[in-house]
Amino acid sequence: MRREGSPWTGLWAVFFKEMADHLSGLRMRILEALILLSALGAVYTGSQALRQTVGEDPFLYLKLLTTAQDPLPSFVGFLSFFVPLAAIALAFDAVNGEYARGTLSRILAQPIYRDALLFGKFLAGLGTLAVLLFALFLLVVGLGLFSLGVPPGGEEVVRALLFLLATLAYAGVWLALGLLFSVLFRQPATAALAALGVWLFFAVFFPILTDLAASALLLQADPFDPESQLRQANLALWISRLSPNTLYAEALTGLLNPAVRSLGPVLITQLEGAVLGTPLPLSQSLLLVWPQLTGLMALTLLLFTLAYVAFQRQEVRA
Repeated sequence: MRREGSPWTGLWAVFFKEMADHLSGLRMRILEALILLSALGAVYTGSQALRQTVGEDPFLYLKLLTTAQDPLPSFVGFLSFFVPLAAIALAFDAVNGEYARGTLSRILAQPIYRDALLFGKFLAGLGTLAVLLFALFLLVVGLGLFSLGVPPGGEEVVRALLFLLATLAYAGVWLALGLLFSVLFRQPATAALAALGVWLFFAVFFPILTDLAASALLLQADPFDPESQLRQANLALWISRLSPNTLYAEALTGLLNPAVRSLGPVLITQLEGAVLGTPLPLSQSLLLVWPQLTGLMALTLLLFTLAYVAFQRQEVRA
């Protein structure tokens, strides 16, 4: 007999409970400490390298996010590495952990529907990552004010906030993937290893496979023909865009580097009439990266939908 009430009954109770667990849990505190120390180290070294250009660059704070100095990568480089790991760590035992503790059937015996439970867990993970990213953003701005001595411009702040939204969309992909594996696998360790294996595949092996796939698909490509090489480069680029890592990297390139006018191969004839190095308006940069942002959000929705359907079909009784 179906319970009365909305299927979203209990959503916010699950959301606040899960978010409180994430923010106070030892696992998240360890990740927060690692991300904080790494990010501050990268931003500090970047600010030291940019001190000589204060007053000459209108997008100094954007350079602060993307400047790397040996042996540390840039702030964006650290986020690209740590954000997927943090998202997977928040989600890999979201559902199967309840199975293992025998609490799932008890939770659903309350006026809480499966819809509200799964949405609440996903939104709590996303909210936790949003809090973490916004706190890091404020720390970066504070360190920049302290070390550079100049405030950020209005467009810099807007581009940096859009960068945070793009990072959150990228984190949502891995959060939904971890949630999907948490539903499919009853053992949390198996779900964690599967999610980390997918992340490792896209981070390490997929860039190698894209060039091999493009070469295999264009069997008639002539290595001495520029047009043939351009077709192969375009095909490799489109194949690489099947990876969320590529979509995220291209979105950050368009948002944090206003001088970028294209995210693919550019011919000299396409640059006629353009002043090289002139920054694009924010609206044009958004149009440039909108397909990448849409792809990240669509991939998140697809993975969450798969997790939702699988969870609806599972037996939850102890």
